[in-house]
This record gives sequence, structure tokens and C-alpha cells, in this order.
Amino acid sequence: MSDSHDTHDSQDTHGIDDGTGLESRIGLGLAAIGRPAYITEGRDDDLGEGAARSVAMMQERAHNLLDAAWWLGIRYIDAARSYGLAEHFLGSWLETHPGRRDELTIGSKWGYEYVGEWRMDAATHERKEHSLAMLDRQWPQSVQALGTAPDVYLVHSLTPDSPVLADGALLDRLRGLAADGVRVGFSTSGPSQGAVIEAALALDDSPFTAVQTTWNLLEQSAADALAQANEARWLVVVKEVLANGRLTSRGAETDAAALAAADGQPLSGLAIGAAVAHPWADVVLSGAVTRKQLRESLAAKVPQLPADRLASLAEPPERYWAERGARAWS
Repeated sequence: MSDSHDTHDSQDTHGIDDGTGLESRIGLGLAAIGRPAYITEGRDDDLGEGAARSVAMMQERAHNLLDAAWWLGIRYIDAARSYGLAEHFLGSWLETHPGRRDELTIGSKWGYEYVGEWRMDAATHERKEHSLAMLDRQWPQSVQALGTAPDVYLVHSLTPDSPVLADGALLDRLRGLAADGVRVGFSTSGPSQGAVIEAALALDDSPFTAVQTTWNLLEQSAADALAQANEARWLVVVKEVLANGRLTSRGAETDAAALAAADGQPLSGLAIGAAVAHPWADVVLSGAVTRKQLRESLAAKVPQLPADRLASLAEPPERYWAERGARAWS
């Protein structure tokens, strides 16, 4: 990686390049492009009907999207073992463009595996296991698929029921990765995101210096904990900023749409701009699957609306996550 995006030194480096362009704060997440089915709105419009989403077609789309991200100045790419073939798609793109690796910060995750067998109608698309055996299996798989070691490696979806924070052997292995120059962290999900972040911050001899958390205008509950992580010099990455499509023109969030209109920008722009406005947010991930969506992400503006009007859109976390959990894969 270039010095301006160096996250290897977890003791001295905070976040990514602090340039003036929005591209310095926007990353590309591959959750929606690495597998045929996901829970975002409008996938048939973006990708065609499910039967058309072959591995070859999705890889071509992923490569085109990565090309667009590169030329638009995006330098943070996020993947995971459970994102279907996302790591393979990214790795094959890197192999075609070897000179680009040093300028990128690549994040990936372990602890979930993809079990959907490239089927739209799979009964189960991913399986969670936070064990040392899973880490030992998935780390070399990530390195092989990417063709390079990720710069940021996260426990995927750390929740209160996860054994990670009390597993001494697992934490030692993560400390070893951190000592080798990998920025180790975790992602969060569910209504207790803030409590999980605070518990990890309080961990003695913690290996963690990065967190990736859902924050959006509908789910704002982790903001205080993310500010604490920022104060601790952690890398803070914001995911699901569009609430899986709810905070776009495809959603039915009329109150949010009215605020976006009052702010003079599309709802997606308001949602992304509101996340970028937080000083604790080092990277805000775009889940775009088309070049147009990626350009729209970069066109977002920091809202000019009063903070209390934006705060009024927040739902109780339990309600937000229940709705998310009920979303169909399509």
C-alpha cells in the first residue's frame, strides 16, 4: 500500500487518507456483487434475473465495478469469506492489475462461510462459527483467494453471544496476526452493536484496532461507541449506510425522502453524506453493484440540515434489526 493509505502500523496510523475529495472517505464493499443472492432492494433491476447471474457474469461485473472504483479514486475495498466469490473476484482483478495493489487498502473477514452453493433458493446462504479452527482455516483461504494478505482482517459479525472475547487461544492467534502487521478487528451487527464495541475496547491486551459497524439514518445506536473507538485510534468503517436499499428511491422511507428533498439531494446522497459527516467515520462503504450507483455515492454531500432532524429518523435498534432479519434473499 502507499503511505497515504497505510493501515499496517496499528499503533501509529489512524484510518485512511484525509484528502479533501469524498473518494478518500468512500470504500467499496463487495457483499452484494460476490454472490447471486443478497438482501438489498432492486437486484433484478441491477443484475438481471437470478437465473442470469452466473459466476462468469458476476465476476465480469465485479471487475468492471472495481475498475470504476479505481478510476474514481476509491482505495479501500471490503470483502469477506462469506461473500460468495468476492475474494476470488478481487484477487483475479488484482492479478490483472498488479501495479494497483500497493495503493489499495484491502479488508476481509473471517467467521462466516458461504454455503449457498451459488443458488438463489438456498435454504441457508452463510454459516457462522467464531472458533480458532475457523480462523486457522479461513485465513489461508483469504490469502489464497486474494493473492495477497489483507491489510485489515475482521471477525465477521461479533455479537454478545460470540465466544471471541473470552477465548484466550483465539485472541492470542489474533495478536500474532497483528504483530505480523495486519490490522485486526471485527464487524458488528444486531441491536447490541454499541455494547460489543465497548466490551472490546475494555479488553486487556486487545488485538483489535479496527471496527466495521452498521450505522445509517435508521440505525444510529452505535454512534457513541464508534466515537470511543475513534478516540482509541481504531480504524472505523461504516457499513450498510443505505440500509440495504431502504434509504434509496427504491425504499418506502417517506420521512427520510422528505428530508433529502429539503436538503436538495437524493435520499442516497443524504444517507451517505450523513455518515461521512461524522468525524469518527474513517471509511464509509458503498455497496454499489453498478457504476452509476458508485458515481452517485461519490456525489453525496454532507447534509446542511440540523442534526436533530436527522436524528429523528432513527428507529429503535430492535425494530431495525428485526426488519433486516426478515428481508428475503433475492
